[in-house]
Amino acid sequence: MGIESNILKHASKIRGNLVRLSHKQKIPHLASSLSCVDILTAAYFGDVLNISSSNVTEKSRDRFILSKGHAGASLYATLFEKGILGEKTFWSTSEFKSPLAEQPAPFCAPGVEWATGSLGHGLSAGIGMCLASKIQGNLYKVMVLMGDGECNEGSVWEAAMFAPAHNLNNLLVVVDCNQWQATGRTKDILALDPIQEKFEAFGWNALDVDGHDIKRLINEMQNGYFREDGRPTAIVANCVKGKGVSFMEDDNNWHYRTPSEEEVVQAFEELSLPTSDF
Repeated sequence: MGIESNILKHASKIRGNLVRLSHKQKIPHLASSLSCVDILTAAYFGDVLNISSSNVTEKSRDRFILSKGHAGASLYATLFEKGILGEKTFWSTSEFKSPLAEQPAPFCAPGVEWATGSLGHGLSAGIGMCLASKIQGNLYKVMVLMGDGECNEGSVWEAAMFAPAHNLNNLLVVVDCNQWQATGRTKDILALDPIQEKFEAFGWNALDVDGHDIKRLINEMQNGYFREDGRPTAIVANCVKGKGVSFMEDDNNWHYRTPSEEEVVQAFEELSLPTSDF
């Protein structure tokens, strides 16, 4: 329980920093970033990915790709909480001459592996890294975090066909399935439900989980790598857009809105964070 409680504290701090950063720098896509915090927390603090400040530039490091690049702030906040990204750099996000743009640029900071924002390309990049690791005999794990709306891109399914055919069992995909796109409900726009069955049809080991159950996420992530049958794993994580802040949850207005000072204080209170930190 102590370890689990500590991980939950990391998630709350990451959410608090996201809300504060969005207010300070007027960065949108806050709800999309909050949606995937528990996935990132499980990956970085749940003994899943071997990525730390001491190995982040080593060739043997594990790789994480945020394919839904509009949630770039969530990756920055996680790297900041992990001690990989410095405080000054993190709080400079989106400023003139800052290395951190709203959506990640290639190698803009330690721990950022790929330029993302144009949706549908992260999986292909992750597959290339997995294949390279096997060819070079330097076997590391790769995780790709995607959005459910992103799965409408044809490039996703071209990549999905490739991975099982090449036994890329060092690859794990997590789909942040929060049921929203910028313009409406995913289910009203796409014929994608259920995404799990589509990955299975392409030869993947696929499962459907609660995207905010960190304990379950950690367990399934750990078990998803290096399967004996050679298949990669896809986890469809059912998430809530804006998770953690009640007045933002499942409200698509927060796709582009940024919080006022009063709303930041309210969010901090809900996250059990000291408002003096704001």
